[in-house]
Amino acid sequence: MSNSTHIAPPLFNRAAETLPPHLWFGVSAVFHYLGPAFAVLLFPAVGVLGVAWFRIVSAAAVLALISRPLQHFATAAPRERLLLLGLGLSLAVMNCAFYLALERLPIALVAAIEFLGTVMVALWGLRCRRNLMALGLTVLGVLLLIGLPSLWLDSAFTLDGVGLLWAVLNGGLFVCYVVLGHRAAAGGAGTGVARLGSAMMIACIAVMPIGLWQAMQVFGAPLLVLAGVGVGLCSSVIPYICDQLAMSRLPRRSFALMLALLPATATVIGMVVLQQLPSVAEAAGVLLVMAGVALHRPLQF
Repeated sequence: MSNSTHIAPPLFNRAAETLPPHLWFGVSAVFHYLGPAFAVLLFPAVGVLGVAWFRIVSAAAVLALISRPLQHFATAAPRERLLLLGLGLSLAVMNCAFYLALERLPIALVAAIEFLGTVMVALWGLRCRRNLMALGLTVLGVLLLIGLPSLWLDSAFTLDGVGLLWAVLNGGLFVCYVVLGHRAAAGGAGTGVARLGSAMMIACIAVMPIGLWQAMQVFGAPLLVLAGVGVGLCSSVIPYICDQLAMSRLPRRSFALMLALLPATATVIGMVVLQQLPSVAEAAGVLLVMAGVALHRPLQF
């Protein structure tokens, strides 16, 4: 691996060591939901792939200002370049598949499929009864939160095969993001952010011809362009950097289990910001997820 301490600011290393990883994960969780809220609003005006284009391109541009992606990729060892290529292509296809799935399926079902993959990551190598109980509580809580039981019982719900394929692809690539992102953070938060910048540059190159045509249709509308940039900041820049800060301190299985906090965070945000009071099932789901994450004991192997 190349020496990248001069590429990613030492500030990231200090931030990761000074503040607990759970705090960085919490910030990431909040912005993981602000981004999709902006994106869904833009679908009718920009198009699904156009929004994905704005998300990735704007994120790549911002990360280029702090991570020098070209220099990092040029000086990286061959094995690290493979990691960057894998992470970058995963990000490009994952973001497109996520939006294409949301266009056809309820977000609850897309979230359930995405969470199944992270459960497998959390379960892999599980070696104590306490963590197995934590996983069970967390899974049950997430199922209550996303309303999956009522979704399947809803007679008006019809499964969209194409949307399901996109959702499964997104879920599989999200697992790739967790695994490869954790490897990127292995050299410390600063190195992880530098690698993230290079990976996002690769994602930008990959998505450039895919969503460019839809994005070009709104180049003359400054507000829509700014909204697209906002999607990139909220969906990719802030949460992915915070993920690197957390991943540099947490074992991969612990990070995967903590991803269950995402739907719980969305419920709490809706209650505090939008005055959307949760149902009894949703409140129980939040408590179960919190109990599962609190019960979990990180294991270093």
